[in-house]
Amino acid sequence: MKKLIILLLAVFFWLNSYTEPAAMHIMEGFLPIGWAIFWWILTIPFFLWGLKTLKTAIDENPEAKLMIGFAGAFAFVLSALKIPSVTGSSSHPVGTALGTMMFGPSAMTVLGMIVLLFQALLLAHGGITTLGANAFSMAIAGPFAAYAVYRLLKKAGVKAGTNAFFTAFAANIVTYTVTSLQLALAFPSETGGVYASFLEFAGIFAVTQVSLAVCEGLLTAAAVNWLEKHRTSLRGVHFS
Repeated sequence: MKKLIILLLAVFFWLNSYTEPAAMHIMEGFLPIGWAIFWWILTIPFFLWGLKTLKTAIDENPEAKLMIGFAGAFAFVLSALKIPSVTGSSSHPVGTALGTMMFGPSAMTVLGMIVLLFQALLLAHGGITTLGANAFSMAIAGPFAAYAVYRLLKKAGVKAGTNAFFTAFAANIVTYTVTSLQLALAFPSETGGVYASFLEFAGIFAVTQVSLAVCEGLLTAAAVNWLEKHRTSLRGVHFS
């Protein structure tokens, strides 16, 4: 049954992965320069904090490098699968929950920015000017919200797989809530302002994003269950 679920999820993401080249996280040049700079300024401190967190994790356990790479690859693959949605952006999984559970949200900020940078350079998915905005939503807001859910459920004694589902769901939904806000701030509605624009963007995203969040939650839960099962044979596996 687990293999069947993973297979169905893989088929779902593959069938929905095609999009036109212009559809991206938030595409290059789409945000006004002032807002692009604003999100860069907010993102940089979190990135520096994340570098320190990763250095500490590696110093304490050098074998964690393998799992750090695995967490980054997991995020890269999932967030590269995109579905056309709001003009200038797209819907896609985020893949940040797994790394957040293992190394914390600040470490995932660094991994997320690296993922976004490679996607912008290699896949034309996102952009350099909008990297700060995309990183703030996917690599900062999503992971920090997800970590709060993860710690709360862990404290309540929820099993790792179930916890992973809700953690991934939260990371996905919060990422796109923040993306909707970013677009609304940059392009307020002439009639209802930022609030009306936010509702419009969030409403469009919700059509594809809720189902993606559920699928990503199931896939992340399967990955966590597999890692838990093979914890003794895999070095560097640790859920914070």
